[in-house]
Amino acid sequence: MRRDTDIPTLVDRGRFTHAVTPWEQDAWREAALGWAERGLARHGLRETGPREARIRPWSVIVRFRTGPGARDAAWFKASAPDAGFEAALGGALADWVPEHVMTPLAVEPDRGWSLLPDGGPLFRDVLDTGGAGPEDWLTAVGQYARMQRALTPYTDRMTDLGVPSGRTRHLPEIFDGLVADNPTLAPDTRRALRAARPRLLDWCAELDAFGIPDSLDHCDLHDAQLLAPRPGRFTFFDWGDAAVSHPFTSLLVPARAVLERHGPETVTAVRDGYLEPWHDLGIPLADLRRAATLAVRLASLGRAVSWFRLFPGTPADDCHEASAYWVEALFAEPDLL
Repeated sequence: MRRDTDIPTLVDRGRFTHAVTPWEQDAWREAALGWAERGLARHGLRETGPREARIRPWSVIVRFRTGPGARDAAWFKASAPDAGFEAALGGALADWVPEHVMTPLAVEPDRGWSLLPDGGPLFRDVLDTGGAGPEDWLTAVGQYARMQRALTPYTDRMTDLGVPSGRTRHLPEIFDGLVADNPTLAPDTRRALRAARPRLLDWCAELDAFGIPDSLDHCDLHDAQLLAPRPGRFTFFDWGDAAVSHPFTSLLVPARAVLERHGPETVTAVRDGYLEPWHDLGIPLADLRRAATLAVRLASLGRAVSWFRLFPGTPADDCHEASAYWVEALFAEPDLL
């Protein structure tokens, strides 16, 4: 079998030249790529061209070409340690909800490694080329909500796999840590956030009272985190920011993406399309909409937390600033839904 030194690798570091990742370690790179090569071989796949490595502070991704077509590829992913649960979660989701996710070619949970098949074009690319429109967002979020409904019995098993908890009852403690530990918050801002904490407690109590079961929150469900393998069908992937939380927190990122691309009327339609699979809980639609408003506001805490899932040693100044933005947004921004 050819080794990685025999096959050229094109390396993309984007703007993250400062990132400290294991890619720079010869022993790690040999072990990781060797593991991926063996996984490809077990599925009868052979490499047909240069590899493409995407090096980021939170993951190392390598694309292996396995044929002449654009979709003839497999993807190796190594998540940063604090997102290392992603490999085990991806394998479990393929067992629990296979119709909604990709089935990995191989998983190494202890090292946070996954080998995945190509899942088709990104939803963003399909939107950009006019192959989909705002109505397809309704289909996507409705399918996502049905997946969340199917996953509600597995929340404890997810946390056993290492998926972080963003359950509503844990949000005040999470908020306290974010406010106390972020060095970019000005003293006046820190005092204002602490003074606003009673509002957070009220929102959490109101949201909990609706009795909607926790599920998996992707936490970054924008249009480049959905695959569109065929019209009317979507595949959800990239779980490194995920948490177990109130399911409606998942609406924050797609609602912002839809607002930017399609405007506020489409956001309202997308919200109601997402809520449709939850109607059988017997909760009035007005209450479901109120729960969505609360959950989307509280979802900013999940976004604030996820910015720190980096490889150890990577400078985190930008992440502190991004996290501070999301904490301040909890009280500063108007209701999105």
